[in-house]
Amino acid sequence: MQFQKGQSGNPAGRPRGIRNKQTIAAEKLFAEDAEALARVAIDLAKAGDIGALRLCLDRICAPHRHRPLAFDMPPLGVAADAVGAMATIVQAVADGELSPSEASELAKVVQGYTHALTTNDLDKRVAYLERTRK
Repeated sequence: MQFQKGQSGNPAGRPRGIRNKQTIAAEKLFAEDAEALARVAIDLAKAGDIGALRLCLDRICAPHRHRPLAFDMPPLGVAADAVGAMATIVQAVADGELSPSEASELAKVVQGYTHALTTNDLDKRVAYLERTRK
């Protein structure tokens, strides 16, 4: 059987949620000996093995992602308030209170809120024009 160019031999593809057999087998083996393996890694780290130490620290002190921020954002009531909010975010980065990635996420929130306000305002204007035009 010859395949047609641009046409998959398996158009339905792999079903969602199906896991690789090797992955399932490896997870089963690891689950059986996880405690012993962790103990060996800790012992190696204590003995000065830098790779084992890095592995242990990466698991114990994992990077803090998606944690709540204690940040005083100025209130946003109208789209023009976004300028002040963005200035506050930029100043917090300059002062070292926020990381650049945290500031980026907050800027997305301000942008989304501003977009929602603008869309709402436009909807009101269109509705008013439609009502008065009739």
